[in-house]
Amino acid sequence: MAQVAPTARTGQNFAVADLGLFSELRQFIFETPEVPMKLEGKVFLKQILDLSSAEISFNNLPPKTSVPFYHKHRLNEEIYVFVQGKGEFQVDDCVFPVGEGTIVRVDPEGERCMRNISDTEDLCWIVIQSRVSSYPDHTIQDGFGVQKRVSWVGKQQI
Repeated sequence: MAQVAPTARTGQNFAVADLGLFSELRQFIFETPEVPMKLEGKVFLKQILDLSSAEISFNNLPPKTSVPFYHKHRLNEEIYVFVQGKGEFQVDDCVFPVGEGTIVRVDPEGERCMRNISDTEDLCWIVIQSRVSSYPDHTIQDGFGVQKRVSWVGKQQI
C-alpha cells in the first residue's frame, strides 16, 4: 500500500521531515498524470519542506530493474548523489557505472535513464534539481559565521 509522504515539522526558519531508511523508500509511490505509471520508491521534498530554490527527491530502484523511461528537462539541471547499490547511468549515447559515492550532473538537454545491475541490493540515490546557471557564487561567499557560543542546554525539542 502506498504511503503518504510525511509532513514536516516547522519553526520560524526551518522545516524537518523524516523519510525513514533508504531500504524503506519503496513505501512511497510517485504517480504523474503526464506518464501513466506508478514509480515505487520515489518521494519529492519540494512541497513537504516548502523548498523555494530546488527540488530534491529520494529514490530507490530494486535489483535488476531499470527506470522505465528516458527524460529531459526544460530549465533544470539535475545532480544525482548515489548512496547505495550499483547501477549504470545513461546520458544521451553514453553509459557509465554508478554506485555509492558517485555524483552525476546532467544538463537539462541530456536524455537520461538508469538501471540497477545488482542481483540483491537496491540502488538508492538523491536528486537535486535546480535552474541551470542560477547560482554563480560559491557557498563560502554566501555563508558567514555567527558570533555566538554554542549551547545545547535549554533548547526547545520539536
